[in-house]
Amino acid sequence: MDRRREFRAHVDAEGRLVLPTELVSQYGVKPGAQIRIEENRNGLHLRPSVNHLRKVYIEPTNACNLKCRTCIRNIWEEPLGQMSQRTFARTIEGLRAFSPVPAVFIGGFGEPLAHPDIVKMVIQAKSLGASVELITNGTLLTQDMSHKLIEAGLDLLWVSIDGTTPSSYADVRLGAALPEVLANIKCFRDMRIEAWLLKPEIGIVFVAMKRNIHDLPSLLQIGSRLDVTRFLVTNVLPYNEELRDEILYSRALMDIIYQPPLQVPDVKLPKIDVDQVARAPLYETLRLEGQSVSIGESILGEASDRCPFIESGATAISWEGNLSPCLPLMHSYVSFLDDRRRASRHHVIGNILEKSLQDLWNTEEYVTLRNRVQAFTFSHCIFCAGCELSLANEEDCRGNRFPTCGGCLWAQGVIQCP
Repeated sequence: MDRRREFRAHVDAEGRLVLPTELVSQYGVKPGAQIRIEENRNGLHLRPSVNHLRKVYIEPTNACNLKCRTCIRNIWEEPLGQMSQRTFARTIEGLRAFSPVPAVFIGGFGEPLAHPDIVKMVIQAKSLGASVELITNGTLLTQDMSHKLIEAGLDLLWVSIDGTTPSSYADVRLGAALPEVLANIKCFRDMRIEAWLLKPEIGIVFVAMKRNIHDLPSLLQIGSRLDVTRFLVTNVLPYNEELRDEILYSRALMDIIYQPPLQVPDVKLPKIDVDQVARAPLYETLRLEGQSVSIGESILGEASDRCPFIESGATAISWEGNLSPCLPLMHSYVSFLDDRRRASRHHVIGNILEKSLQDLWNTEEYVTLRNRVQAFTFSHCIFCAGCELSLANEEDCRGNRFPTCGGCLWAQGVIQCP
């Protein structure tokens, strides 16, 4: 499905670019706002305003009914809990203060459907006029739950599926059974169709590893039969040595096609069959150092140094009510960057019970951080050989202080969130 939209802007008599009203509202382009404009080979790229809140991730709970091989809880020492009614009420109150109302994504580092008030949360968020998405492992998506979520007006349901056979699925999703999850999704889809509704859409999230990447083609086929409209594939974040051996991006991170763009010769390639004849020479061409490569006018590596949370105008609220700049900074954890253990300390702007969402969003500290991340002047800890500073997000060799993002896999397009 092509989700691109086209808009018409015009230049006034004084040479100023005038944007359509819809875009001004959607992206929060207010009078006096500073907008970053970048030039590339295909034209001008207008970066979104870092001061416009467009999406809020809400974590109902960080507990889960499964013990997945890929889960952060395998190495956590943090307490588990669920969001209180008071905390969620304060969140809803905070959302109401923004116009337009930000989109709401219900999910974090736990299973949202395990929260007893999850349907009420969807209903209250929808009452504001917000678009609401929710992610689940699908095991608790009973017929009754499906009916309530559809009736509540949910816009998009994401389901995590990491295998397409009972054995490959159970190998990752410990404690779950694939046939039951697929049956739950089918029931959800059928109930929506019976109600003559186009929403909620259904999306699938797949965590790619060496042990399951062969299942990806069949996952797309299964999704097609279930009327899935969105697929998101992400790499695994290795929290332990076992997962470190499962990653699929150790070479990709060092390839020139994924590194930050340099002032080097341009190589323009057409769209071409990547078959058994052309595959090897094309791949070797892409990996040659000292050049910048584009295929069909799409520039490889252009997405590097882009925080997906800053670019989408997002913020995150944990089950305790702590506001963080992104999901990766919501909790502290240790993971592997190549063979190095890297500590990521959580960063809290403030708590929703103590200050309003609007006040927290507009604090000088947070505004400064958003501008710093969009400029992305951090050291590239992912690409260099690795000094001691790269082993944590405390500071880097360019003088940046906590939190530093040069070792963030999300900013390099390796890890993705819906």
